Amino acid sequence: MIKRLLAVDGVLVVCQFRDDGAFIEGFGMLDEEQMASLAMFAHDYKRIVQGNADQLSMFTQMKGWTPPGGWVVHGQSMSVCSIANLVCLVNPSEASITEVMQEMKELSTW
Repeated sequence: MIKRLLAVDGVLVVCQFRDDGAFIEGFGMLDEEQMASLAMFAHDYKRIVQGNADQLSMFTQMKGWTPPGGWVVHGQSMSVCSIANLVCLVNPSEASITEVMQEMKELSTW
C-alpha cells in the first residue's frame, strides 16, 4: 500500500510506524536500520508538534489547532514529510511537497 508513494516524483523513502514509534515497514533508498531511525524521528517529532498544538489551543482558546494534520521539516537538500504514522524522505527539488502530502493523507486513511 505505502509503496505507491515511491511513484510520486522526488520521494526517496517511505516508512510506516506504530503509535509507539516502532518501525513497521519501509521502502526506498535506505537500509532497514536507517528506516527505523527515520520512523523514530517522525514519531518523536509528531509528539513535539502535538504538544505545541495543544499549548496553542489552550493559551489562545481558539479552535482548529488540534489535531495537527501533519508536518514537514526542510533541510538543506532533503525534506521529511509526515502524516499520521507515515513518513517520507523527499528531495524537494524534484517533488511537489503538496502532492506528497495529499498522497500521504489519502494513504493514512486506509
